[in-house]
This record gives sequence, C-alpha cells and structure tokens, in this order.
Amino acid sequence: MEPMVITVVLIVIALLITVSCIKIVPQAHAVVVERLGGYLATWGVGIHVKAPFIDRIAKRVLLKEQVVDFPPQPVITKDNVTMQIDTVVYFQITDPKLFAYGVENPIMAIENLTATTLRNIIGDLELDETLTSRETINTKMRASLDVATDPWGIKVNRVELKNIIPPQAIQDAMEKQMKAERERREAILKAEGEKKSTILVAEGKKESAILDAEAEKQAAILRAEAHKEAMIREAEGQAEAILKVQQANADGLRFLKEAAPDTAVLQLKSLEAFAKAADGKATKIIIPSEIQGVAGLAKSIVEVGAEKN
Repeated sequence: MEPMVITVVLIVIALLITVSCIKIVPQAHAVVVERLGGYLATWGVGIHVKAPFIDRIAKRVLLKEQVVDFPPQPVITKDNVTMQIDTVVYFQITDPKLFAYGVENPIMAIENLTATTLRNIIGDLELDETLTSRETINTKMRASLDVATDPWGIKVNRVELKNIIPPQAIQDAMEKQMKAERERREAILKAEGEKKSTILVAEGKKESAILDAEAEKQAAILRAEAHKEAMIREAEGQAEAILKVQQANADGLRFLKEAAPDTAVLQLKSLEAFAKAADGKATKIIIPSEIQGVAGLAKSIVEVGAEKN
C-alpha cells in the first residue's frame, strides 16, 4: 500500500506543478519571465507554460494608458514669483522588459522628472506668460518627459497643467485688475451704446426730414398738375364758348343771308354793330350819313312800340 500512496502523492504533486506552470495572460497585459534569475521572455496575450523551478514571473505589466495626478509643486518664475502647480501625466508602457529593468520605481521617477522639468520651463517664463502659456508648457513638458522616459519603456502621451496657484497677494491684485478691466469694458460698451443710439436718432430725423421734403415735393407736383388741368379745362371751356359764339354768328349770318334782307335791315344791323363797338365806353361815335336815316327810323319805331305798351 505504501508504494501506491507514494505514487498517488507524486502524481498529485506533478499535476499541481504542471497546473501551476500554465499561465494565461489577459488582454492589455504582459508578463516578464526570468530563468535562473535572468531575463527569458515577455509573454503576450494567451496561454503560456513555464519550466518548473527554474522559470519565474518577474513582473506583470499593464499596457493600457495610465493617468497619474501629481500633487502641487512649488516653482519660481523668471520674475521671482513663487507659485504652486500640479500636473497630470498620461503615459503608456510600450516595452515591458525596459519597464521591468529600466528604473526601480517608475511612477516616482516620472513624478520627480516632471517636477524638475516644470521648474526648468517655468524658470524661463514670467508670471503673465505662465498664466497664458498653458499649451506651450504642456507641449514642452510632454516632449521632454517622452525623451527621458524612453529608456524605461514608457511613452508619455500627454501632460496637462491642472492648476496654477499664484500667491494670495498676486491673486488679490489680479482680481482688482480684472474688476477694473470689467468696469472699463462696461463703460466702453455703455458709451458705444449711447453713440449708436444717438446715431440712430439722428438718422431717424434725417430720414423723416427727407420723407417730409419728398411728400411736400409730391404735393407741389400734384397741385401744379391740378392747376394745369384746371387751366386746360378753363381754356377748353373758353375755346368751346368762343366756338359756339362764332357758330351762332355764322348761323345768324347764314339765316340773314337766306332771309335776303333789304337795305334798311342791313343798315339797322350795322347800327347795332356800332353800338356794340362803343360798348358804353366811347363818348362820341361818328355814324355815316347812310345809316343816320335808318337810325332815326329805328328810333321812331321804338318810341311807337313804347307808347303802345
């Protein structure tokens, strides 16, 4: 029985050792394997088997992009202003072997390297430039850190300045400056608004005056046209009246001609024409001798008619 128990035990131990030597590497991970203390291989995603007792897993590496938020670091600007700046670094492990053997504590190394790089960059800038050059500082830091961390198998993808905290006295001065700037802009906007309002009122008056002048012009034109039409109608009426008078005279002459009047009637008509010619304005009228007799006769006829009445 004892040999069988030993055999079973040995089989169980062999199975356990075999199972322990089978390793599964998940997605976005890598495993650094050593054999007898020296680097052997880097395992990627999948199932792997290591030799028992002589192979060991030296380091498990995460290949995803990682984010590290470092605490604020004191820095001094070119114009001797001390401020606190905290940074956020986005990095990714690209070479697990270099990451495992390149530096003892990679995160601490990146933090210290970030602090020294930040001090070097801010030391060449003044306070105003530091506050307005975030993108420039981020670019310079990323380039510098990427070069420095490359031997460690780390790639720095992005660096961001999270907060820039100047001294309290400078913050108070900046707030006063911002308040003064806002008040100045408010005054400018108010003045521009009043200017535009005045311009609009003046333009409105100008347009109103132009419209009034245009209306007066149109009214004058309409009055002139109406007067012209009235004069035309009056002239047409007078012309028509003259035409009718002339037509009546022509009809009278035609009737007179058709009646074949004798000499006395003609002389009487001549007398009437002389009377109309005088029109009450002449003080003396010379009547031909041929008509005088007819005039006396006409006077006698008129007197007889008056007596009968």
